[in-house]
Amino acid sequence: MQKFLTLLFLSDAHARLRFWGAITLFTLNCIIGSIPGAREEAAQYASGLVLHSFGYTVMTFLLFTGCQGVPAQRALKAVCGVAIMGAIDELVQSFFPYRHGSVDDWLVDMSAAVIAATVMWALWSLRKRPAA
Repeated sequence: MQKFLTLLFLSDAHARLRFWGAITLFTLNCIIGSIPGAREEAAQYASGLVLHSFGYTVMTFLLFTGCQGVPAQRALKAVCGVAIMGAIDELVQSFFPYRHGSVDDWLVDMSAAVIAATVMWALWSLRKRPAA
């Protein structure tokens, strides 16, 4: 089971799937968040802070492991990607009368991305490469 999870979540063979998984997750986030009343229903189970933090941490992980490059490049790409996705999410929300875009939400997204990318950077740097 451990080999399967490692292959799925950390191997370069599935990097493209993880990258597109982040894009798909973001798109679903925007669509579902635009449904009237969906946000209020989700608030019964988790606060906006928790939802934003968890969602954008997962997206950061998927982008980090879905990009190529050394750990620092991956972290930068993931954080920049989340910055753009979070801004688009807040922009989309501003078009709906029952939602509102918030810079505070974007800052939570960015904080989650920076923390997740830093942790991933540290862990990825310690990862052992198989002998060639």
